[in-house]
Amino acid sequence: MHIIDQTYENERNGKKEHVVFSILQKKIEQKNLDEGPPMFVAQTRKHSEPLLNKEDVEQVMKNLENMKEQGKPLGKRRSLAQIKPLAAISNLYGGFTPSYPNKFWMNQKVFCDNFPYHIVFDKDMKVKQSGIHIQRIVPRLRNFDAKLNVFFNLIHPQINWSLESMSKFINQLFILETKKSMVAPEWEGRPMLQLRGQMVWMEEFECMVYLCSPRLASLKEMEDRGLHLSDIPLHDVTRDLILFNQQRLAEMELGKQLEIKKEELRKTMEQLEAEKKRTDMLLHSMLPRQVADQLRDGKRVEAGEYAQVTILFSDIVSFTSICSQSKPIDIVNMLNSLYVKFDKLTSVHDVYKVETIGDAYMVVGGLPVPVKTHAERIANMALGMMITSVEVSSPVTGDPIGIRVGIHCGPALAGVVGEKMPRYCLFGDSVNTASRMESHGMAGKIHLSSDAFSLLDGKGFHIVERGDIIVKGKGSMTTYFLEGNENATEDEILGRGIQRTSRDSGITDSDDSRRSTPEKSDMMKYSPTRSMNAGGDNYTHDKDDIIPMYYPDNENLRQGEGDRVKPVFSRSTTSDSRSTTPVSSGHQASGHNSGNGNNSKTCSIL
Repeated sequence: MHIIDQTYENERNGKKEHVVFSILQKKIEQKNLDEGPPMFVAQTRKHSEPLLNKEDVEQVMKNLENMKEQGKPLGKRRSLAQIKPLAAISNLYGGFTPSYPNKFWMNQKVFCDNFPYHIVFDKDMKVKQSGIHIQRIVPRLRNFDAKLNVFFNLIHPQINWSLESMSKFINQLFILETKKSMVAPEWEGRPMLQLRGQMVWMEEFECMVYLCSPRLASLKEMEDRGLHLSDIPLHDVTRDLILFNQQRLAEMELGKQLEIKKEELRKTMEQLEAEKKRTDMLLHSMLPRQVADQLRDGKRVEAGEYAQVTILFSDIVSFTSICSQSKPIDIVNMLNSLYVKFDKLTSVHDVYKVETIGDAYMVVGGLPVPVKTHAERIANMALGMMITSVEVSSPVTGDPIGIRVGIHCGPALAGVVGEKMPRYCLFGDSVNTASRMESHGMAGKIHLSSDAFSLLDGKGFHIVERGDIIVKGKGSMTTYFLEGNENATEDEILGRGIQRTSRDSGITDSDDSRRSTPEKSDMMKYSPTRSMNAGGDNYTHDKDDIIPMYYPDNENLRQGEGDRVKPVFSRSTTSDSRSTTPVSSGHQASGHNSGNGNNSKTCSIL
């Protein structure tokens, strides 16, 4: 190894910043055993196994001399202990000697055909020989006295075109690229072909041979250059590299497609879940949740007998007259506006809407899951229906419509009827009695039977006796009118809080001085004199705005849905600190305040 002067570095990058070493490998002449053992351990071959030190070699040679003096024949079979040192000596001096033929057993044509990517050039860079595929790509290479730098650009290493410079980097990988002006006409518009390989100096011919192959990594690059897999020899590892890389690209593309399918599947599952929720919502609007879940699971729903439920019927006063004087679309809009409000109240009080037939609206409390507060729920539902009905106007007169409500408590039988359009229907005399309470009621009144009165009496409801009346099919009955709830406010009964009240009335939460009395906020919310379209929906039924009213047995209806928290109703306050008391089956009314509007516990329809 010797150091080359730094001025040679100008041939690479024009800077003197590296020291270039030239390492020459010389052939080690084979030595005979008679020349004696190596003098130093460094003289032994690095890859001989095991390495011998000087003492071991001397001991082996001494044993050989002793055997000669004793006249022992050396051709007999030796023990393993004797053979190992001899084998080590053989490896030490290089036991393998390659054998070369006297002549080259391959003509020029066979060599150029089977090694289609090679170039032989002399010290003047003149091409003397080239492979057939390189000649096909660069036709002018068939002129064997042209210089190599005319046809190719040297990409790596970055040195000049000279044999001396190439000799310095003889152990480097050389990359050549064809010039556009020298390729065949059919290569116009294609990427240039790059060749990679090694330079081998042939001292006997004073020529350099460039053994190379196309620099390709995929079938796409082959297609862009108009090459085929058959253009690469079978012995060339480039063929295996392309196929392996193509397999890797295919696996990457497959993984990418799997990720895309996975994302599409995730979105499909989200859409399916959304559709399932909408389907469940539609199904639960037709049947109770517990019954719908059983039918969806393929189970048969048995009819159930309930000892005590509360049934409500309502209808519109003078509905026949309104229908005869209005357009059908106006009737539909009016009923839709009214029933949307009623449907919201069923969610507030957690009761089941059985059906609507024309202007008749039927609700039941206490089934399919029995609860103790079924009468209180239906009573508050009826109060809410009276309050919200004034927000719907008649398409004939433009005035608020009037409704009648009848309530009765008693036993009933409930079950699913039909298969094509199954309905959850109620049967029993209690259904007939509740219908009679509605038909024998008065406009704007909530008519109670004596059984309903007995369940609501003493629970904070304002009830007045109507007296004895003759009921069709029942004879004389003592009935009552429900006029209000002294333990609940309109916000609680309608499922609204201060946030919606403040937004509707244009008052912020922090401006308490502008809401000093309940009459101001109530007047803005429920004044029947405000403008209303015929059949228009002035109260949006948004489930997110619903605040369920608290009942002591709410947990019975929502088992498995987590602990239920009592809703907090913020409302307009005065200096006397009006508070909200939740409805309770054991809470007694503190007295009826005769309409002065200062008692926040009173919800009245008087």
